Amino acid sequence: MRSVCLLGSTGSIGCQTLDVIAAFPDRFRVTALSAYSQVDLLADQARRFHASTAVIAREDLIPALREALAGTHTRVLGGMEGLCEVAANPAADMVVTAMVGAAGLLPLLAAAKAGKTIALANKEPLVAAGELVMAAVQEGQATLIPVDSEPSAIFQCLQGQDRCGLAKIILTASGGALKGLSPEQLERVTPEEALNHPTWRMGRKITIDSATLMNKGLEVIEAHWLFDVPIAQIHITIHPQSIVHSLVEFQDGSLLAQCGIPSMCTPIQYALGYPERLPHNWAPLDLEAVGTLTFQQPDFSRFPAPALARQAAAVGGTATTCLNAANEEAVIAFLDHHIGFMEIPRLVEKALTAHTPIPHPTLEQVLETDRKVRESVRRMAILY
Repeated sequence: MRSVCLLGSTGSIGCQTLDVIAAFPDRFRVTALSAYSQVDLLADQARRFHASTAVIAREDLIPALREALAGTHTRVLGGMEGLCEVAANPAADMVVTAMVGAAGLLPLLAAAKAGKTIALANKEPLVAAGELVMAAVQEGQATLIPVDSEPSAIFQCLQGQDRCGLAKIILTASGGALKGLSPEQLERVTPEEALNHPTWRMGRKITIDSATLMNKGLEVIEAHWLFDVPIAQIHITIHPQSIVHSLVEFQDGSLLAQCGIPSMCTPIQYALGYPERLPHNWAPLDLEAVGTLTFQQPDFSRFPAPALARQAAAVGGTATTCLNAANEEAVIAFLDHHIGFMEIPRLVEKALTAHTPIPHPTLEQVLETDRKVRESVRRMAILY
């Protein structure tokens, strides 16, 4: 039986991970769960899965969580110290990192240094500090398995393949909720419209990233670190049906693709069971019902976010830390109705222009860059 520490259990990925775990009670057990602020849901999950530890990231909510778990055997921890403690705890065989944004960086590093098998469901820590994360993975001899559908597809396609023959990685993008809009219409997009994704049901932040196509830019950087592939060999194509989750191209021109229904349960279950493939309990992909699969070139003039990500990746160092922090804060400002949709990439571009990159940064330099950029973008957002 594999014991699992799930960081970010109350979010979209976290809840789906618990659904998969519940389907295999003889294969998985939960050792620890964490949430940012959803005390009641976290307490319900901890009771349902008999978690040994529950961590609430907001330390001011520790008393409320203790009260909610009174009478149980679940230990309550809080803050970043608590998150890092459960991530490195010997009781867990696997750590699933499903926290939103770069907040998951320190627990990810703790899990990597402790030599854990890590199911990585959020790409932001790799974008913010890929060099540090991969060094920690190597140092701790940890195993890193991507959970997000696109890197999971690439990971699956590369199993048993000679990496020397790899020519190109092709990331597929649904195009988000706004792919058919004109530049003028994009200026007037509301958060509600941007959150109305046509094929996927995801958390709010990643859904907005999908609408701006920043999600693809972040995935380019993520794939660079995960698969040790130059940025120039990582491409993006728009695939509205969300059936082909990504492809790899080899030197002989052959393409391998991983296909499936647009559901996160498939890559979650693959990561939890890896290297074994566990049986599923959902309707399989019906190719005849799908009928047609289409692919098209992204319009980077209307959606400049991926180009900004490539620009940051080319510079390296804390440029990608800046990119990620600026994007996270700009998305928050948009969701709070403080800025317009197209101000998201504009704020990111301004932050990148103002930033002086630090090559091969230390953890302290990454964290300081993250803090300063967030403060700067918040100030800029107020001016709009």
